[in-house]
Amino acid sequence: MKLKKLFKEIPVKQIKGSKEIEITGICANSKLVAPGNLFIAKRGFLDDGNRYVPEAIAAGASAILTDMVDPSLKVTQVICADVSGTEGLVAAHYHQFASDDLYMVGITGTNGKTTTSFIIKHVLDQIRGPCGLIGTIEYIIGEHRYQATRTTPDVTSNHKMLREMVQQGCRSAVMEVTSHALDQGRVAHIDFDVAIFTNLTLDHLDYHQTMENYCAAKAKLFSSLGTSKRKKKMGSPKVAIINADSPWHVYMKKASHQKILTYSIENQSDLKASAIRLSSKGTEFDLTYKNQTVPCAIALIGRFNVYNCLAGIAVGLINGVSLEEMAAIISTFGSVAGRLEPVENSLGLKIYVDYAHSDDALTNILECLNELKTGRIITVFGCGGDRDKSKRVKMAQAAEEYSDICIVTSDNPRSEDPTAICRDILKGFKSKEKIEIEVDRQTAIKRAIDHATPDDIVLIAGKGHETYQIFAHKVIEFDDRKVAAKFCESKALLIEHV
Repeated sequence: MKLKKLFKEIPVKQIKGSKEIEITGICANSKLVAPGNLFIAKRGFLDDGNRYVPEAIAAGASAILTDMVDPSLKVTQVICADVSGTEGLVAAHYHQFASDDLYMVGITGTNGKTTTSFIIKHVLDQIRGPCGLIGTIEYIIGEHRYQATRTTPDVTSNHKMLREMVQQGCRSAVMEVTSHALDQGRVAHIDFDVAIFTNLTLDHLDYHQTMENYCAAKAKLFSSLGTSKRKKKMGSPKVAIINADSPWHVYMKKASHQKILTYSIENQSDLKASAIRLSSKGTEFDLTYKNQTVPCAIALIGRFNVYNCLAGIAVGLINGVSLEEMAAIISTFGSVAGRLEPVENSLGLKIYVDYAHSDDALTNILECLNELKTGRIITVFGCGGDRDKSKRVKMAQAAEEYSDICIVTSDNPRSEDPTAICRDILKGFKSKEKIEIEVDRQTAIKRAIDHATPDDIVLIAGKGHETYQIFAHKVIEFDDRKVAAKFCESKALLIEHV
């Protein structure tokens, strides 16, 4: 696309240099620039993209989007007052407003986004055709899967992936949309057809400072719903799907000016689950919508997964699928990596790995496991470094209330001292009787398995699907599932030779 065409409808102060050059792509990371790219030199919270203009030009950038003219540069410069604010519009124009060609579902909330996104992909694959996905675990573009680098990528990457989805034959897309992404404009000019709110609990206050600010960031997904005039109708209206059991749901309802469909287990709502029966094999419940009730059975375990399924069922309902059909579709959904994922082993131990890294998520998981236990609950957990420190005490309180043995260990310490993080966590325990501290995560997992009998349940919480551990000066390979399986295998061999 020629630069003059790209900026034909985008207001800028000045274009210094040739407008006839061909732009081969858009990039805001100088290390990823390819020949012919437009490099977006934006100012961030911690850094200034203008510092990396020489690196981008050396990599082949043919034009720079910036807020100041540099007379020494030999490439075309596009000058605008607000580079960050313009980035999304440039990316949308370059990728020809890809979200216009997809049925777009955005999910926001503290917990449940990942499982809900996979459930919705499962639903949309069956009722609309191939569905792409952008989220915490992976990016799914047609038949291709890529390990995720962050839950909601930068705005340029998002528009690029959406266009690739269209090219790969996708008819719809589901995105996990974080509060950071909403606050930083990472989904700017993506036209969502459905916005979903799962819940809001204590998290990310290191960034947002207050729960009110956190809520306001989430609400942006709902206030922006239906504001674009570009998108053609795709057979259904814009809809906000909201969990009525969250105390914060009223704020999302106020923010939305579109049709609202609520779901719940406890409170009044449009779509409701009741008579929930939990087991270690799955969950059964009754679904009620528009005075009709049908039975439903899912392979997922836990009350919190009923909420995730309700959101997915709601997407089907607003697309005209009957309640009976949705109960059938949802019953064929399997599981999600690192979300209460069982670790297969020959010892007969019940070991689960879960991504729970907030007090609310840990409480939900442990409440679920307590309903299924026949022996003790042994919980291995830590807290991430360089993140909201207020969670540390609260996670300890949750673990202590619902566990028989707590093993406090490292999560992703990042730049912090792992031992100091463990000390912060310990402040939340009332009693030290059932607490063990093992800073080395591998040893902590081994210790939990050594404690366990077939009657017990071992929960390894915090990292879920992650295959790495981040320290101050290195990142190592680390997968809770593989580590637990390895120790089980070693223990089985030892028993065999005794």
